[in-house]
Amino acid sequence: MKALLVNKVPTILVVMNKFTDKYNIQINKALAEQRMLILVLQRDEPRGAGQTPRLRNQFMIQKAEHIVCGYINKNGSIFPLLAGLTNVRYIEDEKMSLAAEPLSPPKHQRWTVWEDKILLRMFYEDMGLHAIKKQLRRTYINVRNRIRAITLPVEVLKGREFEDFVLELFDLNETNAYSLIEWRGDKSTGKISPVSNTYPDFVLEYRESKQKTIFAVECKWRDYIPKRLTQPLFSTEQIIRYQDYSKEKGQDVFVILGVGGEPSMPEDMYMIPIDSIQQVQTKPSLLKQYKREIVDKWFSIEEFNNR
Repeated sequence: MKALLVNKVPTILVVMNKFTDKYNIQINKALAEQRMLILVLQRDEPRGAGQTPRLRNQFMIQKAEHIVCGYINKNGSIFPLLAGLTNVRYIEDEKMSLAAEPLSPPKHQRWTVWEDKILLRMFYEDMGLHAIKKQLRRTYINVRNRIRAITLPVEVLKGREFEDFVLELFDLNETNAYSLIEWRGDKSTGKISPVSNTYPDFVLEYRESKQKTIFAVECKWRDYIPKRLTQPLFSTEQIIRYQDYSKEKGQDVFVILGVGGEPSMPEDMYMIPIDSIQQVQTKPSLLKQYKREIVDKWFSIEEFNNR
């Protein structure tokens, strides 16, 4: 559903009894732009009778003019509902896919960072092994083994992707006025971690003529921001640490917050001074005063000096 919303594909969402994801920014935008319809079906049978998914699927199949199935499990609940229908097209055939699978894994081939990023993204978006196999052109066995071997938590992966996105907006090249002084990674083993893990992600220097400005940036990305932050972006202890860091180093600290879309291209972006974070967490409606008008525009030094 996220892929449909991000790419602005007209979508009908069918739920049972009530719709609960009221504060999802992507869904709210889609509704406002009239490219999404939410149908709420009321079940007649007692709760727990077990027929809800089948009745919902049957309802949608009856209403659809044409159905395209990427992959259907022959032993699943949807397959018998589609049996005999003439308006169904199957992109993948289960027997052909399984027959094409080699009996033994091919010779070992090293996984690239690019492949790992694709694999993890698709895996955590529940796109399934078949879609991953087709995208990366590797065997089922190879894909399964790689998923087991990778232990990088999804939130860490998304955080690093957003850091990459933010860093690109400083246009760090030889002719630019920005320089990257530090880029800290959250390294740890067991309960042991360096003190630098508690510092902001980046330290940057802006130098032009006689002007020199050094400031720090902490990056955060979220799927959406609810009206009430039940899980704050930062704990009170973290905020105090960043404020202490700012005073000790003599550097302003900014939180760059990405919301919605993907970590590599969020829908909205906010630049918040660290001293304002506690206030924003208490009242998220204050976020709008820190919003960037154009998400992927180059950062100017004025944006940091005028906050």
